[in-house]
Amino acid sequence: MSKTKLDNVEEKKVPSFSSVIFVFLYLIVTMGISVLWLEIPIHITLVSAAIVTTIVAMMQGYSWEEIQAAILHGCSIAMLPMLILMIIGAIIGAWISAGTIQTIIYYGLQLISPRWFLVAAALMCSITSLATGSAWTTSGTIGVALMGIGAGLGVPAGMTAGAVVSGSYFGDKMSPLSDSTNLAAAVAEADLFEHIKHMIYTVGPGLALSLLAYAVLGARFGGETLDPQQMAVINETLTGLNQNFNLSLWLLIPPVAVIIMAVKKVPALASLIISALMGGVFALIFQGASIHEITQAMNWGFVSETGIESVDALLSRGGMQSMMWTVSLGFIALSFGGILEKTYMLEVILNKIEPLIKTTGSLVLTTLLGSLATNFSMASQYMAIIIPGRMLAPAYKRLNLKTKNLSRALEDGGTVFAPLVPWSLSGAFSAGVLGISTIEYVPYAFLCFFVPVISAIYGMTGFTMEYEDENQDKIDNNSETKAK
Repeated sequence: MSKTKLDNVEEKKVPSFSSVIFVFLYLIVTMGISVLWLEIPIHITLVSAAIVTTIVAMMQGYSWEEIQAAILHGCSIAMLPMLILMIIGAIIGAWISAGTIQTIIYYGLQLISPRWFLVAAALMCSITSLATGSAWTTSGTIGVALMGIGAGLGVPAGMTAGAVVSGSYFGDKMSPLSDSTNLAAAVAEADLFEHIKHMIYTVGPGLALSLLAYAVLGARFGGETLDPQQMAVINETLTGLNQNFNLSLWLLIPPVAVIIMAVKKVPALASLIISALMGGVFALIFQGASIHEITQAMNWGFVSETGIESVDALLSRGGMQSMMWTVSLGFIALSFGGILEKTYMLEVILNKIEPLIKTTGSLVLTTLLGSLATNFSMASQYMAIIIPGRMLAPAYKRLNLKTKNLSRALEDGGTVFAPLVPWSLSGAFSAGVLGISTIEYVPYAFLCFFVPVISAIYGMTGFTMEYEDENQDKIDNNSETKAK
C-alpha cells in the first residue's frame, strides 16, 4: 500500500507552537462558554473547533486533501465504538421488553438497603466490568438497573451514577478482556499481565477509598430501615413491576450470557448482538410481546405504559435511535481528534514539555497531564493512551524505567478520566445510558479522581516504580535529593 502525503515523514509539516496554543485555547474557552454559560450544543462547539483547527493547519502548509484524510482517519477509529454504542441501545430496549431490567430492579429493591446501596452498586459494577472487560456494557445494562434501584431507594441520581461509573471503570482498567487495557500494554510494549498486576497498586487503593466515600455518603440515607415515604415509593414500584411484567430469575440469563461470552473471549460486537437477540427471544416467551413490539423497542426504545409515573419514567428508554446523539458526537469528536493527530499539534506540546522531564516524578506527572489533556482535546480515551504513550516512551527508557510504569500511568490518566469529560465518547455515553448529565455525576465518580492522584504520588515518591536496573531507584532518589 502506498503512503499518503499525510503519513510521509519526509513531508511532515510541524505547526508552530503559538498556533497550537491558539487552537487549544480556543477549544478550552469555547467549551467552557458552551457548557457553563450559553448552553450551545457540544456538537456545534466541536465543529467550530474543528473548523478553526483546519484553518490553522492550512495556514501551516497542510492541504485540504490532507485535512480530509485526517478526518477520515478519525472516523475510522470511531467506527467500531459507534457500532457498539448502537447495539447497546438495542440491548437496553430488548432487555426491558424481556423484563430483564425489571427483574434486576425488583429483586435489588428488596435486597439492598439505602445505607449500603452506593457501596453495593460500585462493587456490582466492578465485578461485572472485570468479567466483561467493558465499562460501556456494564453501565448500559447493570448500570441502568441500578439507576432504577437508586431512584426507588431515594438516593440522588448523581450519586448512583457516580458509583456506577467508578465501579465500571475499575473493571475496565483491571480486566485482561478490556480493549483499553490491552491497548495501553501494547503502546508501552509491556506484558499484559505485568501491566495489570502493576495497576493494582493505584487502582486497588483507589477503589478502597471510593468505597469508603460511598459508605460515608450512604450513612445520610439512614440505617437498615426505610422511612414511610421511601417505603411507599418502593412498594408502589414493586407493585407496578409485579403487576405489569412477568418477572423471573430466568430473565437474568442474558446478562449472565454476556459475562460468559466475555470470559470465552467472544468479540465484543458479536457477543452484544447475541445478547440483544436473546433479549428479543425472552420478550416473546416471558412477556408475550410481538415481533413488531420487540423490534420497535430495539430501534426506538421501550415505552412503558403502566400508569405509574415512577415506573414509566424508569423503563421508557433504550433503542438504537437513542444513541444517535452520542454517535454523532463521537464521529465529530474523533474527526477533530484525527486533525490534531495527523497535523502533529499535540506532539508539538509534548515535545516542548519533554526536555523539562528530569526525574521519575516529573515524568509520571507529565504522562498523567498529557493523557488528561488528550481526553479534553480529542475526546477519546484511546487517543489519550496512544499519543502520550508514543511521545513519552523514549523518556521512560532514558530514565531506565520498566515499560509497565508507562502503561500504568497511561491508564491512570487516560482511561479513568475519560468519563468525566462531557464531550468525550465515554462521558457522552455514560450520560446517555444513565439518563443524567455528566456534570451531575462528576462529583461522585470518586475512583476517577483518586487513581490519578495516587499515581502522581507514587511517581513523586518512587513507591512501586520499577527500574530495569534494580539499583536505579536509589540513584534516582539520590539525584532528586541533591536537586532539592
